[in-house]
Amino acid sequence: MAGLKVWYDREGDYLEVVFEDAPAAMEEVDEDVFERRTSDGRIVGFAIFNFSQHDRDRLTLPLAITAVEASA
Repeated sequence: MAGLKVWYDREGDYLEVVFEDAPAAMEEVDEDVFERRTSDGRIVGFAIFNFSQHDRDRLTLPLAITAVEASA
C-alpha cells in the first residue's frame, strides 16, 4: 500500500481521497458524494464534487476511518 492520496482541484471544486490504488467503480452515495468500491465491495476512496459548496461541518462521508500506527 502506497499510502493515502488527497487531490483537490480548486477550479473544478473537486476533492478526491484514495486509500488504495485498486480497480474500482464510483458510486454516488449522497448528493455530490461518491465512493470508490472494488468488485468485492471494499471502499478504497471517495470523491466530492462542488466541495466548497458543502457545509463541511454537516458533511457525512460514506465510511469510518480508523488510524493505526504503521510498523517499521
